[in-house]
Amino acid sequence: MNDIKFGCSLLSWVLPNWELNSGKYAIEQTAKHQFDLLEILLPPYQEFEATEVKKELKKHNLDVVCSFNLPANAHIPKYPKESLALIKKAIIHTATLETDFLGGVLHSGLGYFSGNTITEQEKSTIIEVWQEASSLASQYGISIAIEPINRYESYVCNTAKNVLDLINETNCDNLFLHLDTFHMNIEENNFRDPILLAGDKLKHIHMTESHRGMLGEGTINWDELFNALSKINFKGNLVLENFTSQVKGMSSAVSLWQNSPYNAEDLAVKSLQFMKDKTYSFSK
Repeated sequence: MNDIKFGCSLLSWVLPNWELNSGKYAIEQTAKHQFDLLEILLPPYQEFEATEVKKELKKHNLDVVCSFNLPANAHIPKYPKESLALIKKAIIHTATLETDFLGGVLHSGLGYFSGNTITEQEKSTIIEVWQEASSLASQYGISIAIEPINRYESYVCNTAKNVLDLINETNCDNLFLHLDTFHMNIEENNFRDPILLAGDKLKHIHMTESHRGMLGEGTINWDELFNALSKINFKGNLVLENFTSQVKGMSSAVSLWQNSPYNAEDLAVKSLQFMKDKTYSFSK
């Protein structure tokens, strides 16, 4: 596991609602605390000052990756044209930032439910949208990684296998898997099997505790996860995505209803060290 980059999410520092000044602050803090990269969550309707952000990243000598979560009114099976248009905009912003990775919830609109399990027609629509998005991304050398999320946020892709099965149907070699330990803790049987199943299709992981707090202080089986990563010789990004209620407005933004004992800096610094220590321990 020698080709791992350690990152943090924009939400480690600021609210998910994109604002340029808060984005600059997140860039400053990420660089200050010696992360390799910042994951920028692009806003729902892609109002984003990519050129100015790129200048700020270069100023701080910081790498970046992008993520994007489809909103409910761009649910692929119901609104394929609208969802594809937003994904294409996300790809262009990713290219403008001169990075080669776009992750996130790109299978369905967050919080949209049909009331039924996914249908074959819905799968076909998703595959078609992914194929077209993949074609545009390939022109810029961008890899797209799709993140399964828990049943309370989507009915489409809840597990790694859900995503991988759909990717296999696309025949697109630049589509990958993006995992999140919070969602895995709800939907997967364990932290080993999804990683082994994915193999080199796994490119990006959100590293977060069962309670979204300090890594190592919840119920996530980190040893099982890192052991599996060592088995596949994981090459990709481990991105911290934990939150603190000490950031004003964060509790309501991410449904964090317990008071956090740590501020953003403590969470970032200690969790980064936790990730590095585990990686080193399982790389021997």
